[in-house]
Amino acid sequence: MNKLNLDFKIVESARKIARDIAIDTQKFIGKHTTTTIERTICRLLGIDGVNEFGVPLPNVVVDHVQQSGLLKNGIALYLGNTILHTRKSPQNIAEIVSQEQLNITEYSLNNITEIKNALSSIIQKNLNIIKRNMQYREELINTYGEKSEPLIYLIVATGNIFEDIIQAKAAARQGADVIAVIRSTGQSLLDYVPYGSTTEGFGGTYATQENFRLMRSALDEVSKEEGRYVRLTNYCSGLCMPEIAAMGAFERVDMMLNDALYGILFRDINMQRTMIDQHFSRMINAYAGVIINTGEDNYLTTDDAYEAAHTVLASQFINEQFAKLAGLSEEQMGLGHAFEMNPELENGFVYELAQAQMAREIFPNVPLKYMPPTKYMTGNIFKGHVQDALFNMITILTNQRIHLLGMLTEGIHTPFMSDRALSIENARYIFKNMKDLGNEIIFKEGGIIQKRASEVLYKANELLTKIEKEGLFKTIEKGIFAQIKRPIDGGKGSDGVISKSKDYFNPILEIMSSELNLGGED
Repeated sequence: MNKLNLDFKIVESARKIARDIAIDTQKFIGKHTTTTIERTICRLLGIDGVNEFGVPLPNVVVDHVQQSGLLKNGIALYLGNTILHTRKSPQNIAEIVSQEQLNITEYSLNNITEIKNALSSIIQKNLNIIKRNMQYREELINTYGEKSEPLIYLIVATGNIFEDIIQAKAAARQGADVIAVIRSTGQSLLDYVPYGSTTEGFGGTYATQENFRLMRSALDEVSKEEGRYVRLTNYCSGLCMPEIAAMGAFERVDMMLNDALYGILFRDINMQRTMIDQHFSRMINAYAGVIINTGEDNYLTTDDAYEAAHTVLASQFINEQFAKLAGLSEEQMGLGHAFEMNPELENGFVYELAQAQMAREIFPNVPLKYMPPTKYMTGNIFKGHVQDALFNMITILTNQRIHLLGMLTEGIHTPFMSDRALSIENARYIFKNMKDLGNEIIFKEGGIIQKRASEVLYKANELLTKIEKEGLFKTIEKGIFAQIKRPIDGGKGSDGVISKSKDYFNPILEIMSSELNLGGED
């Protein structure tokens, strides 16, 4: 239903412009790889573990080839060729390389078809693990049944995965549908993925494959107890975006924070590196049936929610198109937005309602991720609980799908179990009592809500037109999003961007592109 009386010619225009922006950027993406993508190839070929100094073996192998100046040809070329010469597995090869007893670039190159054949069974075996995880997730959801109401999404962030598990189980038993394990502060800036279970994160817990496995196993236990599937979320933004996507795919993580612009704007990661990495990471998520969450909500913690609302919509359009280019279905696009209007603003709730309804009407099939108030939470827990209640109302009125619960103690401390229990109680009470109210409401013709939504849409279309004219990289340099400027050659990780040679070889990308019906768009 078009309650807002939006002009869908403008929506179609904005969507087309966003697609042109994404395709233009994709031309650059297709000509480049990164050290992270090549490490991801290592992981998808079965390489794991660390050397005697704790350096992950995928880093060791990729650094080894990069030092020879040959990474432009793709790590798979040299691993496949070395398999033919030595008859050893990729893991064995990595271990010998780490002992400095083998140089995999020195062997004479075999025929490319032979190299592909040497890798094909290994690739298929590991991709089948990902496929089985996706199928098992679908079986569990079918067995337990899918919830029609908003999914209640809660965060744990103790720093210790074993303490996280205790808190996650408690939250799930209290009614949480999605558990997000917040990543340790600064992990997005690490150019490697820590190994094994971890107990010493600051402000969150390290994203590692073992931590994913432990938490997934714990949530499966609670899912069985509760008779409903409890989803697991983690973060694959940052310098290791595709690597973490692959590790999550191996361990049946259900949602991944995976934005095209977040790392550039809020972590000062090189924009070229981020754009290249986001494509391959999203392909992996698409292949694994993972729902991505995008980070538009962060714009409103630095910019004004009323004045900058159109930048959120413009970014949603762009994220949608990058997601499509990577093979994600609309049902896998958890486009983000947030309830961040200044509570002192007259009619702030009305403007928030217009924004949320607009997102639902423009993106009718996506599982929108709606973020709670944070910027204007003051430490007054009673007022904060009311702010969260207003946020909960908009979620149910506008049919948001992924509902990140607000905490009355936001900004005071990491939530206690009791804080989460109160927040769940608040949301469930409102969701039940107002369940069908959204279907009963229509908006006044030409009223505040309709006018506001049309204004935001119009300004978003104008902004996208400017971005198309200047190009996405130039736009980011000028600080259009969140008022944050980033230079094209600046930021962290720029040394990991590599121009592909004409002989570049990435068989996993080829297989995924084919199975996702991308038609060589990468």
